[in-house]
Amino acid sequence: MAGPETPTPTTTEDAAAEDAAREAGRLLFAGPCTFVAGAATVESLPPPSLTEVAVAGRSNVGKSSFLNALTGRRALARTSSTPGRTQQINFFDLGGRLMLVDLPGYGYNKAGKKNALNWNRLIQLYLRGRARLRRVLVLVDCRRGLGPTDRQTMDELDAVAVNYQVILTKADKAGKGENSAEAVAQRIAEEIKGHPAAHPDVLITSSEKGSGIEAVRAVLAALAAPEQLS
Repeated sequence: MAGPETPTPTTTEDAAAEDAAREAGRLLFAGPCTFVAGAATVESLPPPSLTEVAVAGRSNVGKSSFLNALTGRRALARTSSTPGRTQQINFFDLGGRLMLVDLPGYGYNKAGKKNALNWNRLIQLYLRGRARLRRVLVLVDCRRGLGPTDRQTMDELDAVAVNYQVILTKADKAGKGENSAEAVAQRIAEEIKGHPAAHPDVLITSSEKGSGIEAVRAVLAALAAPEQLS
């Protein structure tokens, strides 16, 4: 009788690499996370000093909850049921290794048409002109999927060759079958194949349950500067 199947070297190596990536993510976010600056105009943007990863998404996509879950801090970003709460670009230094950038939510006109236009313009100028911007995390509510403003943002990022990755939020509120988070992720993954700047992996998260957060941390740790050993 054959004994238990022994994992192939490839499987073992893949598992070890995944564990190492998650540990690197844990260490990155276990360190200090310091507010650097808030910018409401292009002129007030801080000079780039670290590799930057920006977090973008439609208003009320759960961006503040996502950032709080990602960093393990309850009040890093204010959460609110009112869309358009974030009205400036906020910069957070992760231990001198990575700059986490919180962008205002896009596409919310009830905040005032003039304000919405100003915020969207500020986001566009930041995305187009930030030399150290390495990736944009485009948050998408898994219950709604990609919308016109998400696609417009992705088209703009394609045009300026800024790498971006879709992150599904609110997986705990997803439906079943064709409406499940996994099904939505698969449809988005198929659609973004035609986008040259899109990262192929669509990650599924729930800020409420904490699921998927480790995977996002691992992605960001791979983009961060190496840890300085004392």
